[in-house]
Amino acid sequence: MLFQRTSWKAVGLVGPDIMDLAHLQPLYETDGPVVSVYLDTTRAAHDAEKQIELRWRAARRSLAEQGAEEETLRLLDGVVGGVAELPGPQGEALFASGGNLLGAFTLAEPPAADSAQVLPVPDPLALAVDRDHQLPHVVVAVDREGADVEAYEAAGHAPSLRRSFHGSTLHISRVKAGAEAQASFHRRSVNQGTENTGQAAEDVRSAAAQVDAEVLLVAGDPKAVGLLREHFAADPPLGKLVYVGGGRTDASAREGLRAAVDTAIREEMAACHRGVLDTLEGELAGGRALQGIPSVKEALSQGRVDTLLLTADRSGDPVLHASRRDPRALGTDPAALGGDSSVFSAPAAPLLLRSAVLSGADFTEILPPTRATDGVAALLRY
Repeated sequence: MLFQRTSWKAVGLVGPDIMDLAHLQPLYETDGPVVSVYLDTTRAAHDAEKQIELRWRAARRSLAEQGAEEETLRLLDGVVGGVAELPGPQGEALFASGGNLLGAFTLAEPPAADSAQVLPVPDPLALAVDRDHQLPHVVVAVDREGADVEAYEAAGHAPSLRRSFHGSTLHISRVKAGAEAQASFHRRSVNQGTENTGQAAEDVRSAAAQVDAEVLLVAGDPKAVGLLREHFAADPPLGKLVYVGGGRTDASAREGLRAAVDTAIREEMAACHRGVLDTLEGELAGGRALQGIPSVKEALSQGRVDTLLLTADRSGDPVLHASRRDPRALGTDPAALGGDSSVFSAPAAPLLLRSAVLSGADFTEILPPTRATDGVAALLRY
């Protein structure tokens, strides 16, 4: 399912896969250089702990060569490593400055490559992209005896609500007997199964409301799932219903459920992004959106950007200049910032994202096949 390690409130999605960036603000509460680290912390291999140690050792060496303070590196020595008890793929994003930890996050997917940078500002783009791929959701595995229901906020590594319900199993199994007895047991079996799935349906409605779920992922015994469908038809829960494989009967069924849930979330995320990107194309045609670094940086400087859109691959980014005094101001030439003595330079993406965070803009990723000039676009407030 979905994972986060942080002391702050879980990320919120303000629309269909448009992400509120407010949770990144603590990363900017420093004027000194910031260390940004992304590591693969998956523990699938038998020697995973050793591999993670070697990855961090290489990252630490690179950070030292870039001028990171030893105090900050020692701090990260005690933090790095991800979540040991978390199964399946995971990654880690760490941010620190001046011996202080600004943020530690567990990623739902490992980074494409480990990275370690020292820049004047944090580089949380890969973290923002990871969060942009998550949706608040509920997972329910049901059989005729009960259900396991778990509700996840967007990017929550642990469920914010979990309920395992086991109804009476006395009359669940059909029995061979005389005609009257068989009919009686049959009725009791059906009635008890209906009652159990009715309780499960109520749990799902409550869980979905708690996390404002966008997707409900349902798996389990076909007959119990059929009964659950009937309850949902009469009183639909919040969110889109998606039926997946897996169940609650044993470890194999639960592993199958995990894999099916991950696949379904990716598919729903892609569908949500298509809606946002269709909106972008329409707004560009109508003049209510912009694309390209020059236009978007000016709109950010003016506080006009409602949603910043970026591609994840920023390998061709130019350097921009920014101000400590006015976090929205960006320029291709330091002179354009009026002789401000606090001006500094950094790659474009971290500065565009900083301006977006500190001006209250939202974020979403530009996914293929949609394209934008420089891999940058913006939906405007006005």
